[in-house]
Amino acid sequence: MATFDQGIGHCGWSVDVATVTVGLDGIVTGWSEGARRLLGHGAPEVVGRAAADLLHDREAPEVAGLSRTGSQEWSGTAALRHRDGHRVEATLHAQPSLDGDDTPQGFVVTVTTGPAESEHDRRMVEWAFSQASIALSTHTPASGSWHRNAAAEGGEEPTDADEDFLRCVRRVAEEATPMRYERLAPETSAPVPTSARHRAWIIELWPVRDPATGEVVGVGTAAFDSSDQHSARQRLALLQEAGTSIGTTLNVTRTAQELADLAVPRLADFASVDLLDSVLRGEEPVPGPVDAAVVLRRVAHQSSAEGVPEAAIDLGGTDTYPPFSPPVRCLTSGQPVLSGADDPDFAQWIAGHETRTARVEEYGFHSVMATPLRARGSTLGVAVFVRAEGSPPFEQDDLILAEELAGRAAVGVDNARRYTRERTNALTLQRSLLPRDLPKQAAVEVAYRYLPAGTGAGVGGDWFDVVPLSGTRVALVVGDVVGHGIHASATMGRLRTAVRTLADVDLPPDELLTHLDDLVVHLSSDKEDIAPDEPYLVTGEIGATCLYAVYDPVSRVCTFASAGHVPPAVLLPDGTASVVDLTPGPLLGVGGLPFECTELELPEGSLLAFCTDGLVEARDIGLGLDRLCETLAGPVPSPSLEVTCDTILKALLPDSPADDVALLLARTRALHADQVAAWSLPSDPAIVADARAQASRQLAVWGLEDASFVTELVVSELVTNAIRYGAVPIGLRLIRDRTLICEVSDASNTAPHLRRARTYDEGGRGLHMVAQLTQGWGTRQTPMGKTIWAEQTLPVG
Repeated sequence: MATFDQGIGHCGWSVDVATVTVGLDGIVTGWSEGARRLLGHGAPEVVGRAAADLLHDREAPEVAGLSRTGSQEWSGTAALRHRDGHRVEATLHAQPSLDGDDTPQGFVVTVTTGPAESEHDRRMVEWAFSQASIALSTHTPASGSWHRNAAAEGGEEPTDADEDFLRCVRRVAEEATPMRYERLAPETSAPVPTSARHRAWIIELWPVRDPATGEVVGVGTAAFDSSDQHSARQRLALLQEAGTSIGTTLNVTRTAQELADLAVPRLADFASVDLLDSVLRGEEPVPGPVDAAVVLRRVAHQSSAEGVPEAAIDLGGTDTYPPFSPPVRCLTSGQPVLSGADDPDFAQWIAGHETRTARVEEYGFHSVMATPLRARGSTLGVAVFVRAEGSPPFEQDDLILAEELAGRAAVGVDNARRYTRERTNALTLQRSLLPRDLPKQAAVEVAYRYLPAGTGAGVGGDWFDVVPLSGTRVALVVGDVVGHGIHASATMGRLRTAVRTLADVDLPPDELLTHLDDLVVHLSSDKEDIAPDEPYLVTGEIGATCLYAVYDPVSRVCTFASAGHVPPAVLLPDGTASVVDLTPGPLLGVGGLPFECTELELPEGSLLAFCTDGLVEARDIGLGLDRLCETLAGPVPSPSLEVTCDTILKALLPDSPADDVALLLARTRALHADQVAAWSLPSDPAIVADARAQASRQLAVWGLEDASFVTELVVSELVTNAIRYGAVPIGLRLIRDRTLICEVSDASNTAPHLRRARTYDEGGRGLHMVAQLTQGWGTRQTPMGKTIWAEQTLPVG
């Protein structure tokens, strides 16, 4: 008969185990190595002898009837005698050994030393297993049976119906390695909204081994309810996500919607955000809490149902919240309010609004949290979170979470409000500095577009202008101040004013940019009122760009000068479009470097396109200019410049431009020979009368005889001054367009000026008389000297 024995540890005790086989006659038939170690006898000394000889007291009543137990199992204690004679206290457990006919053949006796395990002790183990507060179970792979304690039978931890759990059980049994399994389940078995609280379980699985063979005979499991830890992790994850998903833009409405989107369905089944109108306008909200009924505007809401059917107020709509309503109660106290169907104030609030009453009844709203949106001491609005039928009521932890979310959203809303205010102020300033209506002039037909940046970059310093000049000429200007914000707009206004002032002096384009460059250098050193982080001003290298062009409809020549600006594109009447090849100049503010002019003769009807870099730098600037040329030379160019402006913007810009965009289109006109008359005059006072006569005859040809008297006086005065104070060559030119212009040029650079003549002075009255008889006069420098001009309105009819 086979025998086995080993030593085991049990509850902190050292236990030796030995196995002996005994026949029905009480004779030892088998002796194990463990028995030899326990009692010191070798097998030859014991086998064949009576088992009673091993007893310290041969007549011990506890084992006297061992041979008469038949097929019954027997347990007891005995004092055994060691080979050296000392007493060994042992526990004996005898089980009958049966043959094929179930006839007892002998006994297998297990001998253990140490404290005896009583039947009560064994039952204690069973009781502890069945009565444990945690869910315990064992699984026997061979039979597929489960043994569960009461906690496991009545709980919601994974069972053999959970296929993923069973796979883990099989793996533990096969690989003999412990594992951990986690399971998430709703608190009820019925389908529930996502906002409902979930039960979470952590299950420890380990292999159960036979102590004798070490073979895995089963799998033990212990399940621990981790719902609280799971909820805490979920709240922490939601707060962490709020830090990156709320306030992603400087847009009040978008920030409010981000709060609603985050809360549904993870916290609530429905969420709404209502703000004060002053917040939407970017104005300062009323400081502190409100203390009466308040009108709020719905700016965002979200629902777990598609289309947000639960909303009682439409987006953009307003509602007056009474003082007892949860939203106003939270605004009054500055603290979140937890309310619900059992709150009389909630019931009264719902009953006072027919649509809200219908929504509550239809969707079973029963639990509400209202949290104030407060930032920097100001009340901005309120966020309301609601749970519907099928979701558990809000708890205190939910209220704390809602307060945290609302606080983060409030900061984002307030940042967006402040940005809205600053942007509105900057746009107002910028619009006040940009031309509202371009002045009337005859040289070009113009159209323009100005688009502020569509992102958080702020208002920029882009500008454009059209400035009428003497001799029916026109100046076309476009520029860009580096940076964004109010200071950039203010600097743009300074530069635009400076350009207009310098244009009135009628400086050539390169000289005008030189003076403008000096101005920007001076502005860069004036930093008393500028914050250190303002980037727009010059820091020694960069300040602004500008393109200044003067077009003369008489000569049809356009003269360009650039200070680091994007070159214009030109569409010729034959349909070819190209970028004007300019001599690039330094940026304004560099100082000390020259600017150069580029002249281009343009056929009548040519189209010039001036722009700032915001139009073309979304791509590579070179590619952007190529695209601009392709758009200008489109399949069917529109005769309308307004349509062409829109076509260019649509082709080159994204939906939300990252920078300000200024676009100025100018289609050239030309004054023909029948509108201009010119004469060369000798430096002889006698020629003055002839000059008057020629001018009078030309006016008759034009049908302007009514203007002859004033024109003859102007010609007489200007030609006389040129002969007396100027130098040859002397020229006279009359231009008939929307006005009548008289120009006298000479080779002297000395410019005349008005002075008050005393009673007996012989001179000094001529220019004063010219100024009184015409609507305007002036002088401009030319490459050959100067030109003095006077402009008068055409006779009616």
